[in-house]
Amino acid sequence: MKKMNFIPFCRMMRRLPALLLLCYGSVSVYAQADFDALFERKSLRIDFALSGNAASQTAALEQLREEPVWGGPVNNRIDPFDYGGYYIKVYDLTHQLIYSRGFNTLFEEWRTTDQASRETQSWTNSISIPWPKHPVVVELLARERKNNRFSVLWSMEIDPQSMSIDRSPLKNLKTETLQYRGDPSEKVDLVFLPEGYTEAETEKFDADARRFTEALFRTPPYDERQEDFNVRTVHLISEEPGADLPGKGIYKHTALNAGFYTFGIDRYLTTRDMKSIRDAVWNVPCDAIFILVNSDIYGGGGMYNFYAIGTADNERTIRVFVHELGHSFAGLADEYFQSQVAYNDFYDPAVEPWEPNITTLVDFDRKWKDMLPTDVPIPTPAEAPYTEHPGVFEGGGYVAKGIYRPMDHCTMRDMAPFCPVCRRAILQMIRFITDK
Repeated sequence: MKKMNFIPFCRMMRRLPALLLLCYGSVSVYAQADFDALFERKSLRIDFALSGNAASQTAALEQLREEPVWGGPVNNRIDPFDYGGYYIKVYDLTHQLIYSRGFNTLFEEWRTTDQASRETQSWTNSISIPWPKHPVVVELLARERKNNRFSVLWSMEIDPQSMSIDRSPLKNLKTETLQYRGDPSEKVDLVFLPEGYTEAETEKFDADARRFTEALFRTPPYDERQEDFNVRTVHLISEEPGADLPGKGIYKHTALNAGFYTFGIDRYLTTRDMKSIRDAVWNVPCDAIFILVNSDIYGGGGMYNFYAIGTADNERTIRVFVHELGHSFAGLADEYFQSQVAYNDFYDPAVEPWEPNITTLVDFDRKWKDMLPTDVPIPTPAEAPYTEHPGVFEGGGYVAKGIYRPMDHCTMRDMAPFCPVCRRAILQMIRFITDK
């Protein structure tokens, strides 16, 4: 989701977060044996439209593309996390699930705004799956806010031999490797994309990306898992520096069409241009994307398994970076609750949110209950001595009442380091992608 703010498996295993890795580990053995029988080491990119308003949504296929690399894991085909507002699921023709991933979109957030109660819009989105060797059925599912369950928005049988799949190569952009630690299928592949860097500023982009990379691996828990990452840059040239500032009537000609004032919030920096993002990384192994905007204005955003974005030169830039990567890479929720947002009732207090670091206490057993000292009260007072350890502190997910966070302070709320709950979620995602 999601804007930065510093102003103030196995379904049976969902209730046992500490055993999550055991669950997907057993799936991994099965997946590793079958991946090469089911898939080739390249990608099928699916561009699709989400259309609707606050009351309803539909999905429709826009384009299928063949792309030459698969950067995701091969040992873990099935997503065990149950994260995200959407899921992509791939079945063979016997209806055996052979691949799945959860993700978020900006359209999902837009549907909770006042504008969506008055208008119907259509937004382009994009997701990639490993290239199937045989015909498959692909389903796009959306999570129902009222009950947290998924329903099918769109389903299609896809033959990888179909002449309707676009097989044309895209432009080969210049790439640089900032860190290489091994086979992309066994590493987290982080890619930095430049936004608002002109041709004369390519060296600045390289320097900025190196600075961010170094900062990431000084940040717990990434510091202990640096050897599990490959880091690359892709060079995109913008005609003008910076990004759009619609609230001030400023619009820039840039590669990825990013802008502040998303949903009217000045600090919320995003882009709707998913095709340009996916075109930029079409031939680059990619598990996580960070869009680095050539600006000193405070702002950023991040959506799970889609992208994260932030500016290069603000004094709080690095904290924004790790916060937004928390959203996009590990599915972490915002824990702040005192600042302006555009959402209406983003979380239902009667439903347990899917994010691992917030709870409504509806189903707290599957969150961080296993990490609490036995003498911690639930809810937990935000006072000494409780604030030094994990607890259940009221306030989070943009509201002060009814939603709870694991620590009084954390990167997902303010300038503090990641709390133990968020660190665990990040490490679980690294282990899932790397199978380590």
